[in-house]
Amino acid sequence: PFSPYYSRFRGFKNRSDERMTISTKNTKVLYLPNKIHTERVFSEEVFSRLNEQFDVTQLASGSESNCTSEQVAEAIPGFAALITGWGTPRLSREVFERADSLQIILHSAGSVKGMLLECAYEYVIPRGICVFSANRAIACNAAEHTIGLAIAASRKIFDRALMIRSARDGWPDRMLRPNAQYLTGSTVGIVSASQVGRKVIELLRPFDTKVLVFDPYLTENEAKTLKVKKVELMDVFSQSDIVSVHAPLLPETRSMIRRAHFRALKDGAVFINTSRGAILDEQALIAELETGRISAAIDVATEEPLPKNNPLLSLKNVIVTPHLAGSGYYGYARIGESTVQALEDFFAGRPVEGAIDLEKYDIIA
Repeated sequence: PFSPYYSRFRGFKNRSDERMTISTKNTKVLYLPNKIHTERVFSEEVFSRLNEQFDVTQLASGSESNCTSEQVAEAIPGFAALITGWGTPRLSREVFERADSLQIILHSAGSVKGMLLECAYEYVIPRGICVFSANRAIACNAAEHTIGLAIAASRKIFDRALMIRSARDGWPDRMLRPNAQYLTGSTVGIVSASQVGRKVIELLRPFDTKVLVFDPYLTENEAKTLKVKKVELMDVFSQSDIVSVHAPLLPETRSMIRRAHFRALKDGAVFINTSRGAILDEQALIAELETGRISAAIDVATEEPLPKNNPLLSLKNVIVTPHLAGSGYYGYARIGESTVQALEDFFAGRPVEGAIDLEKYDIIA
């Protein structure tokens, strides 16, 4: 059974209505995701479309458990396309050695690096295999969560709501007509113009914000197109009212945000992290939060779940959510839709939106 919530997404634009000039019914597609993943990201309509247009074999058909890399290697000969997702196994060298017809890998989830590892250099790139990721769909959910945290933290919504509940007589005087820099009209610093970072920039436009971006791979022309100002990392922290981190976790980004950056934040600034906990020095963040100068809203941490004695759970100027920024019906439904659309586009000879630029494999998450 498929979730009834997906019926609301039947309005998605479907370019497959432009009939493909080449029949794909004999194109063999090996489908790895289990039942739970399938029900989460593929609507009944989209999954039916996949099976109607292609010769699909489900390796974990009807099962809630995941297949193994050995099972994939045994099944892969003769298949032109491979669909993966959350929980599917890493693709081993044996898989690629037996993948005699593979032209495209479609990952109905986010990061592909943990799935491909060194096989990207040894097999995928040399053979010119196309790799698709649905990370743009996931970015919709994560960006919305980021905007929500920016509003909640800057306006101290949770703190004030709890204060009202504990007040004995009316509202405390200090809660009446508070004045501070909220999201609208603020300067927002974005660390990394990743897929999520770019979606956040898009969602910020109605709030009349000035957006600063630190990203060494962002060109000046791209910055102009995004209508943002490209600056150094320290400038993001010293000049912004709200700083939001969307960088991939790489050897170069691990612990790149340090004590000096947190000390450079303005009094009253908000720090948001929905990327990965290891990108920053968590103890340095805690030390600055303990001064009461700044506040933070985090969806990720260096250790998850957070230990009960972690100060982030007791500090009143911190909002913590349990690594759920990427969740939500809308983004999940777009994952399935975009995956099938990419498959259709590839075999129709059209550009594949969401195809990974494998020349930049070193710098993706």
